[in-house]
Amino acid sequence: MQIITADAWYAVRKLDDGITHIEEPYIKPFYRCNIWHVRGRSRDLLVDSGMGVVSLRTQVAQLAERPLLAVASHTHFDHIGCHHEFAERAVHAAEAELMAAPGRKETLIDPYVTDDIFTGLPPGDYSSDDYSVTPAPATRILEDGDVVDLGDRHFEVIHTPGHSPGSIMLFERASGVLLSGDTVYDGPLIDDAWHSDIDDYVASMRRIHDLPVRVVHGGHFPSFDGARYRELIREFLDARG
Repeated sequence: MQIITADAWYAVRKLDDGITHIEEPYIKPFYRCNIWHVRGRSRDLLVDSGMGVVSLRTQVAQLAERPLLAVASHTHFDHIGCHHEFAERAVHAAEAELMAAPGRKETLIDPYVTDDIFTGLPPGDYSSDDYSVTPAPATRILEDGDVVDLGDRHFEVIHTPGHSPGSIMLFERASGVLLSGDTVYDGPLIDDAWHSDIDDYVASMRRIHDLPVRVVHGGHFPSFDGARYRELIREFLDARG
């Protein structure tokens, strides 16, 4: 398999609403985390940070330009790999211990991480057998109802346990922008991972169905609108609820 250079590892695309989409195109779509950068007046927001096999902060220059809070939507390997690169890190209380000491089973490295998840391998001495997530103790603990304040933009923390105990979404009511992590995305939702809870997931989906969402930027796969958001939730509830 081809070895990919560090400067080619990330793809960066600017969207509307002051949001930038960052992804690792040489990871297959099911395992490829969407990384979201939001520009604020006084600070920026980063939601999730990918696998950590190539430095995110070094290769995506805009992430080192201004004060930035790196939020983990949850602590699976594909979402927190580069959190240690940022001075300010936030995660829900239910997974703070795990982000500080990320185990292979708990972060789903076992059994997902093999060379088969790549279409091109990371540079250097990368080995799937030796891959691990670097500890990144939180500097801020998040709870349901907290607000991430960027100066001119305010994102509400919505705790949505189910996929994992500390899964969260960030909702900007003024714009209708939802950063949904792995709670809702337009692809196969995972409710049977090591610490998933189907009853919690159903309760979370019922709770969030009526949010006045305009656009959803999920943890995987392409973004979508509010109508699709509610359709995906109803499909989940019809299948599991």
